Amino acid sequence: MGSVTSPISDRRATVALFSRLRTAQGQADPFPLYAELRSRGDVSPAPWGGFLVTGFGACDQVLRSGTWLEPDTGWRERQGERTRWSAPSSREISRTLPALNPPEHTRVRRAAGTFDRGTIEQIGSRVSRVVDGLLDSLMDQLHTGEADFAALVSEELPIATIGDWLGLPSADWSRLRELTHDQVFTQELLPSASQLARSDVAMAELRAYFLDLVAERRTRLGDDPVSRWIRTWDELEPDQDRADEAVYFLALFVLLAALETTSTLLSTMALLLIEDPDRWSLLAEQPDLVPAFVEESLRYDPPTHVISRVAAQDCVLEGVEVRADEMVHLMVGAAHQDPARYRAPDRFDLSRGPGHLAFSGGIHYCLGAPLARLEAQTLLSRMITHLPRLTLVRRPSWAPRVAFRRLLNLDVALA
Repeated sequence: MGSVTSPISDRRATVALFSRLRTAQGQADPFPLYAELRSRGDVSPAPWGGFLVTGFGACDQVLRSGTWLEPDTGWRERQGERTRWSAPSSREISRTLPALNPPEHTRVRRAAGTFDRGTIEQIGSRVSRVVDGLLDSLMDQLHTGEADFAALVSEELPIATIGDWLGLPSADWSRLRELTHDQVFTQELLPSASQLARSDVAMAELRAYFLDLVAERRTRLGDDPVSRWIRTWDELEPDQDRADEAVYFLALFVLLAALETTSTLLSTMALLLIEDPDRWSLLAEQPDLVPAFVEESLRYDPPTHVISRVAAQDCVLEGVEVRADEMVHLMVGAAHQDPARYRAPDRFDLSRGPGHLAFSGGIHYCLGAPLARLEAQTLLSRMITHLPRLTLVRRPSWAPRVAFRRLLNLDVALA
């Protein structure tokens, strides 16, 4: 006689699954766990409230539709005190561009400007020089033994790129990178109290740093992005303190967006190249496949595996009723393995062409996507043309997160 799964047992199974996902072992290979989630349907209840969305079509629909909003400051305040949403770091991050909704998002987005074609071309030469220097340092260490590609290259390239563009002193880069790693917990799916506390401390230090930076730039306005934002916001906001805070939030957003996810993309991409000699040979023979390799890396294992939205009104998503203000968690890592969207989704396939959710979608499509692609394509091109074949010394370790992927090491040696 068959058994019927009860809501309670189903909830317990989902809680257990996420407990496994939150471990370093679960992050080393989360995809079998995602398959379990997808087997429950494209939209299923989350044990803590709201819904989990694992189907590619449903995730894409949510990201592109105005029916769904960011969990902004107002939404977080409605969740009440003594929740994760009331943490100082959560309130602070809710005022950055990615967490805003129209019309404020539209206003701030226009003021941001950032990575247009001209800016990317300007940054491109700097990225090439930085990549060459980092790969030279990597080779110096490889000649004496093994080296950690993540620490020497993936973590260094994004901060050197964005730090130079913003005009931040190089002596500050290491600390800013550490703070970025700590603040990310407030954006995680299920942060613990201790993780939120780390985010609170990191965010307070980042706020002080960038407000000091804005005040210092006011004394000597130049042609750097922060100076340009100061001029822009002085025209939009008559209150100088509020204008300075708006500039701070833009600088903070650019730093956070440029570091954490880009370093993960670079490490994941390098891992996918190094672990399979045939892929290295293929790229060396056909370097025009570099852009496709970057896009498939973003599809196969994106830096961000979860994106959250809230319903603007009562609606139906894939036959499931969702109430206004309820949250849905878009399981992008699972959606990218959806066989209804991708043929043989567990295969790394350079012939797929574009089409993934790694940079979100709709009005919140990642502003830094062109820069991330530039860094990834430049690094990959230099690796296959300037480096001898590399081999993995050991499998990498992963941070015990769910939403934001991070390789803790990528130890390599000369093949």
